[in-house]
Amino acid sequence: MRHLKEKSKSKTKPSVSMAKAFTTIIWPRRKLVFIGLVLIVLSRLSSLVLPWKSKALLDDVIPNKDYDQLYSLLLIVGIAILVQAVTSFLLTRILSVQAQYLISELRAQVQRKVLSLPISFFDNTKSGALVSRIMSDVEGVRNLIGTGLVQMVGGTITAVISLVLLINISPSMTLFVLVPVAVFGLIALKAFKYIRPIFRTRGVINAEVTGRLNETLAGVRVIKAFNAEEQENKVFEKGVDRLFQNVKKSLTATAVMTSSSTFLLGIASTGIMGIGGYKIMLGELTVGDFLSFTLLLGFMIAPIVQMSNIGSQLTEALAGLDRTEELMNETAEDDNEERSIPLENLKGAIEFNNVSFAYNEGDNVLHNISFKAPAGTVTALVGSSGSGKSTIAGLSATFLNPISGVVTVDDQDLTKVKLNSFRKHLGVVLQDEFLFEGTIKENILFPRPNATEDELQNAVKAAYVNEFTDRFDKGLDTLIGERGVKLSGGQRQRLAIARAILANPKIIILDEATSNLDTESEALIQKSLSELIKDRTTIVIAHRLSTIRKADQILVIEAGRIAERGTHDDLIALEGRYYDLYTYQAKI
Repeated sequence: MRHLKEKSKSKTKPSVSMAKAFTTIIWPRRKLVFIGLVLIVLSRLSSLVLPWKSKALLDDVIPNKDYDQLYSLLLIVGIAILVQAVTSFLLTRILSVQAQYLISELRAQVQRKVLSLPISFFDNTKSGALVSRIMSDVEGVRNLIGTGLVQMVGGTITAVISLVLLINISPSMTLFVLVPVAVFGLIALKAFKYIRPIFRTRGVINAEVTGRLNETLAGVRVIKAFNAEEQENKVFEKGVDRLFQNVKKSLTATAVMTSSSTFLLGIASTGIMGIGGYKIMLGELTVGDFLSFTLLLGFMIAPIVQMSNIGSQLTEALAGLDRTEELMNETAEDDNEERSIPLENLKGAIEFNNVSFAYNEGDNVLHNISFKAPAGTVTALVGSSGSGKSTIAGLSATFLNPISGVVTVDDQDLTKVKLNSFRKHLGVVLQDEFLFEGTIKENILFPRPNATEDELQNAVKAAYVNEFTDRFDKGLDTLIGERGVKLSGGQRQRLAIARAILANPKIIILDEATSNLDTESEALIQKSLSELIKDRTTIVIAHRLSTIRKADQILVIEAGRIAERGTHDDLIALEGRYYDLYTYQAKI
C-alpha cells in the first residue's frame, strides 16, 4: 500500500509559532536585525528630544527671554530630527531590502520543494493554487525581518521610556492613562487570536480563486466555443465574493481594535486634560510639565496603536508561513530511505511481476499485471479507454508506485532505485505534449541545454522538424507561444520527438505519439520513431494499431488485466480482442 500511504502523509496542519519563526528566520539574520534595533533605538531616542526640550522652552527659555539657550535648544532639536531622518532611511534600505531578498529565497525553496513532490501530489492539487502558495504565502515574512518587527521592538522601547518620563512628571496622571491602555491591550490580544485563522483561510481561498482563473485563461478557446463566458464569470465572481467575505471579517476585527483604541485613548486624553488643568490651577504642575506630559503621552500611545497594526501584519505573516510549512512538510519523491540503489550502466530491461495499483483505496485499476520488456525491445499496450494502459506507463516511468507486486529495471526494484539515476535514462513523448513558451530551439534543447549544434541538428532532422521550420522566417528561433499554440498538433508532436531524440535515453515511453498527425506527417514520424526506438526499451501506448505491427510484443489490456499477449501476427491468428480492434480500424 505504498502509494496510498504516501498520499496520507503530511495531512496535519502545522502552526508556526513566533518562537519557531524567530529561530528559523530572524536568528540566522541576527546581525542585520541587531543593526536595525540600534537604528530604531537611535531614532526613538532622538524623537523624544522634542517633548523633553518643550518643558525647558516654556518654563525656562521664554519666561527668562534666554536667546542663547533658545538657539542651543533649536540646534539640539534640529540634530535630533536629522538623526531621525537618517536612521529611517537606513532602516528601510537595510531591512526592507533584506526582507525582499528573504522572500525571493523562500520562493525558490518552496518551488524546489514542489518540484520534488510525486506526480500524485500534482494530480490532487491545482497548478494555479500552487502558484499562489509559492508567490503569495511567503510575502508576509517581510514583516518579520523587515521594518515591522523592528518597529514593534522600537515602539516598545519608546513606550517604556515615555512611561518612565510620564511617571516622573505625574504618577497619578500616568496611572489614569494606564487603565484604558491595558483594556486596549486585552482587546488587541483577543483580536489577533481571531484574525490568524481568517488570514490562513484567506490563503486557501486566494489559491482556489487564482487556480480557477488560470484554468479559465488556459481554456479560453473551449469557453468561447461553448459560449460559456457568463458561466465562468459567475464561478469567478463567487470565488471573489468568498475572498471579499473573508477580508470583511478581518477588517471588522481590525476596525474593532482601531475604534476601541480611539475611544479608550480619547477617554485617557480627556481625563488628562481635566486632571492636568486642575493640577496647573492648584500650582502642582507647570505649563511646561503639562505640555511635556501631553507630548510624551502621544509618544507612548502611538507605538501601542502602531503595534496593533504591526501585530496584524505579523499574524498574517505567520498564517502564510503556516501554509508554507504545510507544503514544505510534504514527502518528496526521493526522501524515501529505501531509494538507495544507484543505476549504473543501465541496459533498460523492464519487468512487471504481479503488479496491482489503485488511485483510491479499494478500487484497483490494475490487477496482478506480469510481463517482461527485454532491453532494446518494443512493447505495445492496446485496449479500450480506461483499461489501465497509461497507468502501466506511469509505473514504468516511476511516476507511480505499485500497491503490490514489483516493477524492476535490470532486476532492480524501481521503488528502491534513486530516481535521478533512472530518469536521466528516460524519455517520454506524450499524447498532449507540453511545450514551454519560447523558441523551437529552446524546447528541443530542454533536456540537454548544453548539447552541441551538430547534436541539435541531428535531432531536428531525425524528427523531420526542419520540414516545417525551413518555411519559417526565423527557423528554429521561431517563438511558439504558450504551450506551443502557434504550431499545429503534428508540428508540436515532431518537436517533442526531437526533444526525446536529443535526450538520448535508454528507455522510451510513447503515449499516442502519432495521434495528432495527419497521414503525411505520420509517415514522416514513423521513420523518425524507428530511429528513436532503435536499441532502446520502448513502451508504446497506441490506438492506431497500424503503427505497432512491428512491435516485439503487444499486450491487450482490458479492465486492468492482460487479456491477450503476443506479436501482431500471433494476435491476428488468435482472432480475439486484438483481431476485433484491428479489423474494425481497417474498415474505417
